[in-house]
This record gives sequence, C-alpha cells and structure tokens, in this order.
Amino acid sequence: MALETERMTTGDKQFAGLSLRALAWRRLRRDKAAMVAMVFLIFVTLVAIFTPLIVGALGLDPYEFDQSTLDPALGSIPSGAWGGISWEHPFGVEPLTGRDIFARLLYGARISIFIASTSVLFIVIIGTVVGIVAAYKGGWLDTVIGRLTDLILAFPFLLILIALSPVLTQRLEAIGLGPEFSRFAYLIIVFVVFGWPYLARLIRGQVLSLREREFVEAAVATGAPTRRILFREILPNLWAPIIVYATISLPTLIAAEAVLSYLGVGIIEPTPSWGKMLSDSVRYFVIIPSYLFIPGTVLFLVVYSFNVFGDAIRDALDPRGSRNY
Repeated sequence: MALETERMTTGDKQFAGLSLRALAWRRLRRDKAAMVAMVFLIFVTLVAIFTPLIVGALGLDPYEFDQSTLDPALGSIPSGAWGGISWEHPFGVEPLTGRDIFARLLYGARISIFIASTSVLFIVIIGTVVGIVAAYKGGWLDTVIGRLTDLILAFPFLLILIALSPVLTQRLEAIGLGPEFSRFAYLIIVFVVFGWPYLARLIRGQVLSLREREFVEAAVATGAPTRRILFREILPNLWAPIIVYATISLPTLIAAEAVLSYLGVGIIEPTPSWGKMLSDSVRYFVIIPSYLFIPGTVLFLVVYSFNVFGDAIRDALDPRGSRNY
C-alpha cells in the first residue's frame, strides 16, 4: 500500500511538472494511429513540396501528351494491362491523352495542399482576430459581428460556390490573373469567406470565459493597452482550439476542392487535380478500374490521415484527458 501510494505521488509530481506542450506530445506519442498518420502526412507534404524535383528526376511530365502509350484500335485506350502501368509509367497513363497519372497525381497533391493550407491560414488569422475582438469588446461590435456570421452561415455553401464560379473567375481574370491562378484565388476566397465564421464563434466563446480570469483582470488593473491584453495575454491561451480547428479543417478543404473539381467548378484543365482525375475516370471504370482506384485511394488516405491526426491532437490538448499514459 505504501509503495503504491509512493508511485502515485511520484506520478502526480511528474505530471505536474509537465507543460501543456509536453503533456500533449506525450499523449500524442501514445496514440499509435496518430503517429502513423503524422508520418504519412509529413511524407505526403514533403512529396508535394518537392514534386517538381521528383517528377523531373523520373523524366515525367504531367502535361505531356504521349500517343505512343495508347492503342488507336481500342479507341485510344492505354496499351497493356491496368491502364498502361509499366516502369516508365508506375501508375499508368490517361486514356485519350497518354499523360502520366503518377506525375499528375503528385502535382494534384501539391495543388490540393496549397489551396487547403492557404485557406486555413487566412481562416485562422481572420477568425481568431474577429473572435477575440468581438468577445473582448462586446456591445454593439459583438452584435454586428454576430449578425454578420449568422448571415454568412445562412447561405448554402455549395450552391454559392457553383453559382459564383464563372462570375468571380472572370472578375479575377479581368484584374490580370491567368485562368489557372484565378481558379486558385477563387477557391481560396470562397473557402475563407465561408470558413472564418465557424472559428470566430469558437474563439468568441473561449474569450468570453478568459476575459474574466485573474491574469486578464490584473493586466487591465496595471493599465496595459488593449492590444497587449488581446494578443499577449489572451491569445496564447487559445492555441489549443486554433490548432485543433486547423487540423480538422485541412482535410475538409482538401475534400471540398476535389469535389468542386469533380463537379467542374474547381480546378480546370490542363492543371492536375484529384477531383478532375476522378471525374474523368468514371467514364473508363469498366475498362480501366485502376484509373479510378489510384487517385481515389490516395485522396481517401490523405483525408483519413488528417482526420485521425486532428482527432488525436484534439484529445491530446484536452485538459480533461486521462493522466494514464
């Protein structure tokens, strides 16, 4: 009994000596699924960053039409089994065009991660600032921001995306952006506009409880400026919900970009996109099932890994989590 009490006391002391960051990392390391997901996501991110080097080293080109890999007698279907899979084309080639699927898959990952991560970055910045200011200032400003978020969230997201796609992309092209970059900008703008209200509401609820805490009242009593109170006293206590929201939003936006490209209002030809690859592959599913399974499996694994990792981070940062590591 005395030995067990001593162990419990020692464990409590070790627990008490851990910072929130160290405690979260310990919890995260104990989750094997989360660690596997993290390693996979790091690998995918590195591949996306170095895609031009990887594709160049393999001598591939995502935009090059290669008619020599197609069989004209079969209606320009890839020659060979499984969609033309070979040493030169590890994942085969596209029907009609002969473009390398492996190269387009890597560039599709690069584009999806860029759009999702850029959107999440702006969502975090706007949602955090708006939520902090609205909750701390209160009064008419909080009311106006609250009604604005209600108005934005009342719009049907998918319908607005489809309806505004031609109008906004034309406007963006009119100010000097190319067709490719106008699509990127359009998706990022719409994702940010419809994404920040959720985070702003979450942050507002957190700040409403934090502003009554002793350290905030002490900062006010010492005459600290509002900017310091908001961003030096309150903001450091909001990193946990911000990180959780960001990790959960990333897979949602990656999947949303793929869905929009699948529907024809996202990334357009000749830019590689997972959603566009899935859309094109449906017509050839009976003849070349690998053309659908390869991008579909990659998209599923990336989104699933982000979800697993996001849930693990949420549990690791939960202060009510178990102490039994």
